[in-house]
Amino acid sequence: MAYPLVPPGETPPAEGCTAEAHEERADGGAWEHPGLWLGLILIGVAIVAAYFIARIFPM
Repeated sequence: MAYPLVPPGETPPAEGCTAEAHEERADGGAWEHPGLWLGLILIGVAIVAAYFIARIFPM
């Protein structure tokens, strides 16, 4: 069986990807910024530590 000639620059029918391009995933917002969450956790830890330090030294 002879294959038909394909012009240069054209993809032969049996080769190449036939799937469509996937769409970009939307930005996850704050969920993709671990530094923000780390900062909030450290602030919370500092507040709890300050509470116990204040209990040790009554004013």
